[in-house]
Amino acid sequence: MKITGNHQMVRIVRHNDESVREGYIRNGGKEVKLFTSALKAFQCNNRIVMAQRKHLDDFLRGRIIGRLECGCTQLEVSEELGIAQSVISRLWQRFQDDGNVSRCYSTGRPRVTTPNEDRYLAVTAKRNRRSTASDLSRQLSSATGTTVSRQTVYRRLGNIGLYARRPVRCVPLTATHCRLRLSWSREHALWTPQQWSCVMFSDESRFSLQSDSRRTFIWRAPGTRYHQKNTIE
Repeated sequence: MKITGNHQMVRIVRHNDESVREGYIRNGGKEVKLFTSALKAFQCNNRIVMAQRKHLDDFLRGRIIGRLECGCTQLEVSEELGIAQSVISRLWQRFQDDGNVSRCYSTGRPRVTTPNEDRYLAVTAKRNRRSTASDLSRQLSSATGTTVSRQTVYRRLGNIGLYARRPVRCVPLTATHCRLRLSWSREHALWTPQQWSCVMFSDESRFSLQSDSRRTFIWRAPGTRYHQKNTIE
């Protein structure tokens, strides 16, 4: 086990895995016995490294500041409370700077877009439902100067309930088409399953050999698939 400084190695004999009974450091060709204070400091630091790291609560932070204000050294407080001296040093420095020792809770990574920019994306997507996420990203960048990725556009629009979906394709029916379809349905309304078993129903499937299927997507909310504004002819 190595230690910092000019010493080459250290040999520690532990007793009951809690206290150090004796310790020697090899300096050159000699073994020099550690002083009691050095052994205690090594024992405290070794116990701290092996312990699981956890945050200090406000009560313990107050105890540390109180002990330091009473004249105790950082090393004495570290040995007494079993806390690394570097933690105590940072806590004391922060207390001297702003007088606050409470833990600062971070809110995570800040959002790239502002609420106004989120509304701009929503309005633009609703006005032109066939625009892609890349188009919306470029429009936002040209309008506000904020550059976002396609995934960010998907997340912002998903937060307000807009998702990229395939539109429903429909054929506009004239009055003649409606009359002929009604007549055909009335003629076949009483067909038996045996008669329908002689009919072959065909369907079309699309196969794409490229990664981009080149399908048209629109931005719409769930449950609005068959709305007139979400259909194409």
